[in-house]
Amino acid sequence: MSTVEPIPFAASTDDVLAELSALRAHDAPTHGGRVLSYVYDSGLAELDDLAASAARLVQPVNGLDPTTFVSVAALEGDVVGFARTVFHGDEDVVGSVTSGGTESCLLAVKTARDAWRAEGGDGTPRLVAPSTVHAAFHKAAEYFGLELDLVPVDPATGAPAIADVAARLGDDVALLVASAPSYPFATLDPVQEFAALALEHGVPLHVDACIGGFALAFDAGWTVGARADGELLPAWDFAVPGVTSLSADLHKYGYAPKGVSVLLHRGRDRQRRQWFATTAWPGYPVVNPTLVGSKPAGPLAAAWAIIRRLGVDGFDALSRRTAEATAVLVETVRGIDGLVVVGEPVGPLFAVAADETVAPERRIDPHHWADAVGAHGFKVQLQPGLVQADGRRLPHTAHLTITPATAGVLDELVAALVAGADAARGAASIDAGAVLAGLGADPAAGAAVGALLANPEAAAALTSEQAAGILGALGLAGADGPALPDSLAPVLALVEALPGELVERLLIELLARVVEPR
Repeated sequence: MSTVEPIPFAASTDDVLAELSALRAHDAPTHGGRVLSYVYDSGLAELDDLAASAARLVQPVNGLDPTTFVSVAALEGDVVGFARTVFHGDEDVVGSVTSGGTESCLLAVKTARDAWRAEGGDGTPRLVAPSTVHAAFHKAAEYFGLELDLVPVDPATGAPAIADVAARLGDDVALLVASAPSYPFATLDPVQEFAALALEHGVPLHVDACIGGFALAFDAGWTVGARADGELLPAWDFAVPGVTSLSADLHKYGYAPKGVSVLLHRGRDRQRRQWFATTAWPGYPVVNPTLVGSKPAGPLAAAWAIIRRLGVDGFDALSRRTAEATAVLVETVRGIDGLVVVGEPVGPLFAVAADETVAPERRIDPHHWADAVGAHGFKVQLQPGLVQADGRRLPHTAHLTITPATAGVLDELVAALVAGADAARGAASIDAGAVLAGLGADPAAGAAVGALLANPEAAAALTSEQAAGILGALGLAGADGPALPDSLAPVLALVEALPGELVERLLIELLARVVEPR
């Protein structure tokens, strides 16, 4: 008779969970509406409990094979069907559940590239999009070998000129992308005008609704500019002829845990180009609609359960709650002397810039403002400025994403935004040159940065130790690893001032070292 020896466990269950709880105590709060980016809190604890229970039920399931784990096929079919309905797709619209918005966008681009090649395209295809398009499309272009052709936008509105978009379209364009809305400025790109151009030129159009799709899809009274008397939204989804594909994240305003998104295509034949299949190895046939093979079913099951629990009426109510809170906050910022809301934001997010029309002593730098609001317990995201290809500069801004949970702390948040403005008003923007001048204390780092300013392309060749040395000289790393300051305005000033190639290399080093073993 065989015997099974007991497992020599290294720690008790209680000790393991206590250690994890201690680690989580250092995280930004994921609930309660105090982090105005990254997290999407419904404000309903029962939805979190439901999602956790649903994910637990399918925890051992491998989403790789829906013929073995048939629950995956049923769950995915239901979720895609729900998305198709709310985004006004007919029976010709089909899709997949992915691990998040980036994967959805990558797959949309991969599909477009393969379709373009199949239709006779030769050479390097172009991907045309406004300069505010999500960075996922930069990644997709790099990964899949497309030329990213960015159309500059108006710095005041965040919108591109239709004539500029039309001028970019041609036979070598594999995909045109519109945002609904854009992440940086919450601009709803003119999808109907884009679609008309796409049909005219025979170019597919993808609508990236990853951040706002599952909020805008519901009857919340969303308006242009987040005003109660604002212009109603124009059609932006599959209700528009010429929209070829659409991405939207369920782990945002579907309130599911990370990571679950949907990618929808108009037409089965087009969608099949998204897939990968091979039998050219001696193992099982590999057939995947997504970039990953084995994948958890938990986020899918959680999204499915929340959809079942809320239904359209529940989503309507949560979207309306979010829309009302967003309108209050937009009007609050519009009433603050020294700040402006960028453009006419659409959906549950907006960006805030300095009001350049007022005197310097009244002006508020949005990065100082974000840091000051942080002192009142709310985390506002800082966004750097950007000089576009035509020389026009997009302003540096503060970004706020609003959720249903925001409604529960609205009075406190309004007070924090106003108090932060009072604290930051008149403070000069960070002089990145002065920060760089401080490198004189480290001659080696100063010389390295000087050489890279003259030849930014050389940044890619920096070794890990060289990059870490520059980070240390800039005050962003120490003997114990990366060390971000409490105030992020100086960091963002460097991001704006230094060449992109150098910033990107240093950020890679910074984040890579954050997760290295200690």
